Amino acid sequence: MNKDLREIKAPIAQELEAFEKHFRDAVRSRVDLLDKSMHYIVHRKGKQMRPIFVLLSARMCGEITPKTYTAASLVELLHTATLVHDDVVDDAYQRRGFFSINALWKNKIAVLVGDYLLSRGLLVALDNGAYDILQIMSRAVRDMSEGELLQIEKARRLDITEEIYFDIIRKKTASLIAAACASGAASVISDQHTIDQFYTLGEKIGMAFQIKDDLFDYGELNVGKPRAIDIQEKKMTLPLIYTLQKVDSQQKKHLIRTVEKFNTDKKRVGELIKTVYETGGIDYAQKKMEAILEEARQQLNALPASVAADSMRDLISYVIERES
Repeated sequence: MNKDLREIKAPIAQELEAFEKHFRDAVRSRVDLLDKSMHYIVHRKGKQMRPIFVLLSARMCGEITPKTYTAASLVELLHTATLVHDDVVDDAYQRRGFFSINALWKNKIAVLVGDYLLSRGLLVALDNGAYDILQIMSRAVRDMSEGELLQIEKARRLDITEEIYFDIIRKKTASLIAAACASGAASVISDQHTIDQFYTLGEKIGMAFQIKDDLFDYGELNVGKPRAIDIQEKKMTLPLIYTLQKVDSQQKKHLIRTVEKFNTDKKRVGELIKTVYETGGIDYAQKKMEAILEEARQQLNALPASVAADSMRDLISYVIERES
């Protein structure tokens, strides 16, 4: 039986509470408008998965240190900054059932809030002398930006291949989870080989996480975003990429035209989704995700056994089997 998130967090429950205080202190501001928006963000936080990855990775390597809290705060600040900016770029007025920052305070303020979160992350690392953590996270931000821009570029031309798809998700999603695991390890140990192992572990988890998210777009589950939103945004994800390789040239042209010109037409999009199911696109993506998950578990098995490692194993299952 799969464990719930509360059980998974048990080995780091006290440390997670301590982290939350660190995070609240990190976003406090003397500017009233900024402090109000920070208060809104803090009280509508998600599951805090990335700080959990930091703390579990650190605990797998030994005792959690003050540097671990710096790493956890930095990853959450950077992640939150990217979400605020993403909502501006996507004209999204809700996130997980709540109004987005740009919906409440308009785009200009939302961009500045995102900038503030980014700068606070940099200062948290610098003020605590965590230069190695900052380097790991800065590389992740670079990769995330490159991944998003690559996806936008390919959405314009609709010429994405499976190889490019994996390059995109490795950069835009997996890089931050990889950085969370690596920085957690680096906050406790200095052995670069082991830190690299944690990076690879997080990268595999992140890639499987993104494929799962892409599969949600073809399902009926309530996952905080409308169904077929990826199609509306002309994002070519793995199920559709596989389908385009399997259909004949005429069908392929029809499907690409649906994504390009008729992505808000419910009938055309419904037909596209049906074709993806019928050609095995969903099953193919599911199998790819499971193969990457197995690689993540093998990577985890190569690391020392511990209670924290058991929780990490359960967290991997939770991330993939979640319904939101």
